[in-house]
Amino acid sequence: MSDIITYDAVVVGGGPSGATAAADLARAGRRVVLLDRGGRIKPCGGAIPPRLVRDFEIPDSQIKARIRAARMVSPADKQVDMPIDGGFVGMVDREHFDEWLRERAAAFGADRVTGFFDRVSHDEDGTAVVEYHSKGADGASVSGRLRARVVVGADGAKSAVAKQCVKGADKVPYVFAYHEIVRAPKPEQEVPDALGRLFEPGRCDIFYQGKLSPDFYGWVFPHGDTVSIGSGSAQKGFSIRGSVTALRAAAGLTDAQTLRREGAPIPMKPMKRWDNGRDVVLAGDAAGVVAPASGEGIYYAMEGGRLAAQAVEKFCATGDVRALREPRRRFMKAHGRVFLILGIMQWFWYSNDKRREGFVNICRDADVQKLTWDAYMNKKLVRAKPAAHAKIFFKDLAHLFGVVTP
Repeated sequence: MSDIITYDAVVVGGGPSGATAAADLARAGRRVVLLDRGGRIKPCGGAIPPRLVRDFEIPDSQIKARIRAARMVSPADKQVDMPIDGGFVGMVDREHFDEWLRERAAAFGADRVTGFFDRVSHDEDGTAVVEYHSKGADGASVSGRLRARVVVGADGAKSAVAKQCVKGADKVPYVFAYHEIVRAPKPEQEVPDALGRLFEPGRCDIFYQGKLSPDFYGWVFPHGDTVSIGSGSAQKGFSIRGSVTALRAAAGLTDAQTLRREGAPIPMKPMKRWDNGRDVVLAGDAAGVVAPASGEGIYYAMEGGRLAAQAVEKFCATGDVRALREPRRRFMKAHGRVFLILGIMQWFWYSNDKRREGFVNICRDADVQKLTWDAYMNKKLVRAKPAAHAKIFFKDLAHLFGVVTP
C-alpha cells in the first residue's frame, strides 16, 4: 500500500467538531484529511456563546444576529423576559457556518474529500484505513481508501464510526429535533403573535409547553434575515412537524416563507468511552456532547474537536494510545458537572406542565437570570455569589416539594 498516502489523521464528518479538529491538526503541521459527505445541514437553533467566538476566532461576518434577551413562555402562556446584561448570544446559520469552518480547515492545509464513510479496516501492517464511497461524474459509485494513524469520528449523532469502533455507542439516548427555516418578517409584514407581541430580531423565544414538546421545548430563534422555528422530543409518536406548525402560529409566523426543513437526532448524554484503545477517537455529537435541558451543542462540539486534535497530536508525537483517552477525561472534568445538573433539570422540570410552569416562574428571579447567563457566556458554573446559589437552591426545593405555587 505504499502508493497510498498515510495521513496523521482522517477526520470523518465536517460539522463544527470535525472541521475544528481538522483545522487544529493542519495548523499544527499534521497531515490531515477531512472526509465529509456534503450537502447536509443539521437542524439547529444556531446559538453560540461569546466564549466560542473568542476561543475559536469566529469573525463578525458569521454572526447573523446578536440576541440581547430570551423570552420564556409557560404552559399557561405566562411570559418571562431574561435580558442579557452586558453580553449577547451569537446566532449563526449552519448552512454557511459549517462550510466556513471547513474552508478554514482547508486554508490551514487540510485536504478535503467528499464522500460517504463505509467502514474502518486495517492494512497488513495494522494501519487504519477509512473506506468510503462517492459519486463519480456519471453518477456511478466510486470507492476510495484513506490510510491514517488515527481516525477521528465526528460524523454526528448515531455515528457510523462510533457504532463500528467504540463500545457503548448503541446506548446513547436521543431527542429528535426538527425545525423550519423561514424568512424573517420585515416591520411592515409583522403579525402579532398569540400573545399580542411583535417579532423581535434581538430576542429568542423559548416555549416550555407540553403541547409543543412533552419532554423538551420549542424555540423561535432569529438569524438576521431568517428565523429557526423548531422543537424536539424523545417521545415516540409525538408529531414534531405538527408541533412546529403550532409554534409558527403561536409566533405569528404561519405565513412566513419557508426556506428549508431539517430534522435529525440529537444525543442527550456523553458516551462512557470515546476511543477504541487503538486508533479511533470520537468528537462532537458522535461522542454525545450535547447539553441536556438546553440542547446546546455547537460550543461543546468544537471544544470536543479541539480536544481530539490535541490527543491526536500527542499520540502522533509519542505513539502512546493512552493519549486517545484524554479528550473525554478533560471534557468531563471541565463540563461534567454542568451536564449532570442540566440532566437533572430536564428530568424534573420538563416532566409535566405543572413543573414547567414552576420552572418558568423561577426564571423571573434576578439571581437565576444572572447566574444562567454568566454560566452560558463562560461555559462553567459560577461560584462568585454563594448566597445567590443558596437562594436558588432553596427556591428550587420549595417548588419541588410544593411549598410554593407558580
